[in-house]
Amino acid sequence: MSDHLIPFACAGRVVLVGAGPGAVDLLTLRAARALASADVVIHDGLVSDEIMALLPADARRISVAKRRARHTLSQPAIGDLLVAEALAGHVVVRLKGGDPFIFGRGGEEVDACRAAGVPVDVIPGISSAQGAAAAVQMPLTHRDHASIVSFVAGECRGLAEQNWVGLAGPGRTLVIYMGLSGAHQIAEKLMADGLTPETPVAVIERATRDDQRLFRTLLADLGGIIARAKVESPALIVIGHVATLGVPDTVLHQLVEAVPCPLS
Repeated sequence: MSDHLIPFACAGRVVLVGAGPGAVDLLTLRAARALASADVVIHDGLVSDEIMALLPADARRISVAKRRARHTLSQPAIGDLLVAEALAGHVVVRLKGGDPFIFGRGGEEVDACRAAGVPVDVIPGISSAQGAAAAVQMPLTHRDHASIVSFVAGECRGLAEQNWVGLAGPGRTLVIYMGLSGAHQIAEKLMADGLTPETPVAVIERATRDDQRLFRTLLADLGGIIARAKVESPALIVIGHVATLGVPDTVLHQLVEAVPCPLS
């Protein structure tokens, strides 16, 4: 259902809005319009303070931020909340970091609204992977280095049983969301599947924001650099030769002593 069929001001509806990777000026115009019309904003923990500042002063804000091993609400409960607020006659904006349909559980929330007969719309956002790559000028595909890019969730259910063979390697780029806590296991999994320990990797933290950081190292040191640099969410892991591209390094990165690459 598109916004020209159901105006944003129409009461009793849900709008899933992608907030993008963090920088406020990377919001789409349609997303900004939706925020301005909101009666209730149900947001996750990855939305930047600058974007939250755009919300109407009288809009109710409900945080459903998810952290590892600590969820404020289960996913079914979030769906129930969206439906209840819309049925009460409110314009409900579900505000998510990145894009709602890329590891944002947007599909489950659309299903909940449809099952309850609640009008629902989806406004895409610049994905975290696109935003992070652009912020450090690191192309995820490149004619000389990678013609395939894959996205995976590092905290997805049954990680150990998943088959990642072929997702990374020569000519391929692998982008891992939510992979910080399991970085050691992810590196071991990929090496067991055939990647060499010397495969280039990059970790991009708080991409597009003023305090963004970039780290480069090798696959065998992935967990080590995250621990030493105390990298925190939101952050993405890029695996493949494209991880060597982008903003120039000012310091030689070695396997055992990778250091942050300053971003100017």
